[in-house]
Amino acid sequence: MEMRKTEALRSSFKVRTDEPRIEGYFAVFGQNYELWPGATESIDPHAFDGCLNDDIRCLVDHDTRLVLGRTKARTLTLRVDSHGLWGSVLINKNDLDAMNIYQRVKRGDVNQASFGFEILDEAVNKKPNGEIHWTIKKVKLYEVSCVTFPAYTGTSIEARKKDLAKDDLNAWKNEMKRRLQAAHKKLERRPSKCRY
Repeated sequence: MEMRKTEALRSSFKVRTDEPRIEGYFAVFGQNYELWPGATESIDPHAFDGCLNDDIRCLVDHDTRLVLGRTKARTLTLRVDSHGLWGSVLINKNDLDAMNIYQRVKRGDVNQASFGFEILDEAVNKKPNGEIHWTIKKVKLYEVSCVTFPAYTGTSIEARKKDLAKDDLNAWKNEMKRRLQAAHKKLERRPSKCRY
């Protein structure tokens, strides 16, 4: 199991002043995220089906020591709409770390989102020009995060490159196996020239 992190949307957060809350989209459907030139990834509208009842945390920069809220504690609310995965986290006024991030979001210093997940199902589209696109169809969601820098440029890209290399290796192995089998069949059909 490899946990991945992905960028969601820039300028996606708002704060509520009646009670300290951070709200916004942690993931957006149908938006292509560039992993590297020629390689993109998007999230299917059904990717989060069945996983929002799990115990999910809202973190700061994917740091498990900086928990802003949790679905089990009812301090984090998540829902899916036609746009993406929306969340609202109730900030603990007595937690200085939480209030610090709240103030940073309020000023616009922190305005990006991300989520930590495991891919359970995906579709791959390899184009003749060498471009490749992954569509994430189903995930196991562990956490959502308010982030200073999206994690997309690290974990996900390396994981994708490894997946692609593995796919290419398997394709090469299958092609070599097919060629060997074809050569073996030719040898079986060839008449024997042995003389006794």
